Amino acid sequence: MADSTFDIVSKVDKMEADNAVNQARKEIEQRYDFKGVGASVEWSGEKILLKASSEERVKAVLDVVQSKFIKRGITLKSLDAGEPFASGKEFRIEIALKNGIDQKNAKEIGKIIREQGPKTVKSQIQGDELRVSSKSRDDLQEVIRLLKSEDLEIDVQFINFR
Repeated sequence: MADSTFDIVSKVDKMEADNAVNQARKEIEQRYDFKGVGASVEWSGEKILLKASSEERVKAVLDVVQSKFIKRGITLKSLDAGEPFASGKEFRIEIALKNGIDQKNAKEIGKIIREQGPKTVKSQIQGDELRVSSKSRDDLQEVIRLLKSEDLEIDVQFINFR
């Protein structure tokens, strides 16, 4: 019998992220406490750019954006928000979306699988994802349960279960 496999990936659904940004933009345009402070949320290439006239206001904009991402089912582990910085007369925060599993996190996940998972399970790093294989599908499901219970630095999804 051939080995069963699945892939561990870390991806943010671009459409859901876009919907969250649009919802945050609408709320900021309508809320009274954001009137006259130059608050805005917009895409700037692959990053989300938050602007406001003061550091407190731009942090409040960040809170709105984070709450919209959570409502859209995107965890805050997928967001890499920088510190507020001054740019002319306004303050800005750049948020990058984390896609892919970097080497450090991939090795950490592999180590968890080796140490705590069933002995028949093998994992290998393939670019920015991990391929996990075993002869037993039950062992693979055990690995998924194990990784869901771990507190990882990144948000992971399990795809291509065969």
